[in-house]
Formats: sequence, C-alpha cells, structure tokens
Amino acid sequence: MIYLFSGDDVKNKHNAYIKFIKSIPKATETFFISRNEFNKMQVESLYSGSGLFFAKSAVIFSNVLEREELREFILEKLELMGESQNDFIFLEGKLGKPVIDAFKKARAEINIFELPKAKLEKFDNFLLANAFGQKDRLNLWIYFRMAVDRGVVMEELVGVLGWKAKDMILKKNFGKFSENELKNFVAKLSYLLPEARAKGEDAEAAFEQFLLEAF
Repeated sequence: MIYLFSGDDVKNKHNAYIKFIKSIPKATETFFISRNEFNKMQVESLYSGSGLFFAKSAVIFSNVLEREELREFILEKLELMGESQNDFIFLEGKLGKPVIDAFKKARAEINIFELPKAKLEKFDNFLLANAFGQKDRLNLWIYFRMAVDRGVVMEELVGVLGWKAKDMILKKNFGKFSENELKNFVAKLSYLLPEARAKGEDAEAAFEQFLLEAF
C-alpha cells in the first residue's frame, strides 16, 4: 500500500504524518529514506520482496520527489510498490497535478494539506548543517528549534546532519571533530528515531537531547 502526505500546510501535514507513523505496529521493520540517502537498488529490493527477519516492512520517504531524477524513478515504480506486500509512505511538499495523478493511478491513499493563501517560509537546512560542521552547540540547538517550529520533520533533519557528517568524513575535512567522533555520530544518528519510537519515547525530545549531548 502507498500513502502520500503532501502540501504546504506543514503543521497539519506533520500532525497527520506523525499520527500515522505511530500507528505502524512496533513489530514492523521500518526504513527511513531521505533524498540524500536514496539508493535505487535498496528501494527495488524493498518493493520486490519481504525482509530477512520481518514479514512486512514500512518504507518512509522524506522529500525524495523534490529531485527530478528520484521523482522519475519513483513514478515509474509506483505500480510495483502498490502491488508489494510492504507499505510505502511519502512525506512531501506541494506536488503538481501530474504527480498526484500518478499516485491516484497507483491507488495510493492520498492526504493533501494546503495553505489557503501565502506559502509557508521554508527553513534553510544548511543553517543546521553548518552549525554542526562548526561544532557550535548553541546555534545547532537554536536552528534545530527553528526547524521544528516551522514544521520540518525529524527524518529530514536526520538526513541533513547525516549527510553533513558523511561529507566531512569523505572529504577528510574533520574540522573541530576527530574522524571517530564523526563516525560515531553517524552511527548513533542512524538508529536514533527508530529506537526512540520503539521505546515509546517522544522522538523530538530524544533528538533534541541527542544534539545537546553530541559534543
């Protein structure tokens, strides 16, 4: 089954998305895939069969349709995703009619949340990434709160910080960190949200505490 949450009414979209995520059975194997960590082979494996240890999986995509290449790939695979025994959840911004029509054709459950007038100002995720890169704990926390207040979901922020840390490692530009610090940060970040939700903890609070104690 495919589920789509889209639109520029970030607050209501976010609330509906969180409510849905919390309804996923805890025994379900869950994958979070952002546009920065998108792997076509991984996605193909997820709609073509079940997991190694779980009968059913939930695959959660965050803003992958913003990129043309990824959008074209997803739209080509929607029918196969709809036929899969796994669930595919898309959290996106405002989408055009052709994209919405493609989801309708794939018999997706569509949830669109739109503001009546002006668009909501989008948070600049690079502010958060740069604060992390500079090991600036205060601004990291400030920009985290700004992002949350503007409705940016936790998965997107995880993706941004994970990308920044991996980019620093790849370029061997460790800044004020050691290589091991960055690798440990990436490792802990990857299971932070799933672990918090599995324990019944508030994901936002767990993420905020993690950032405050990261360095």
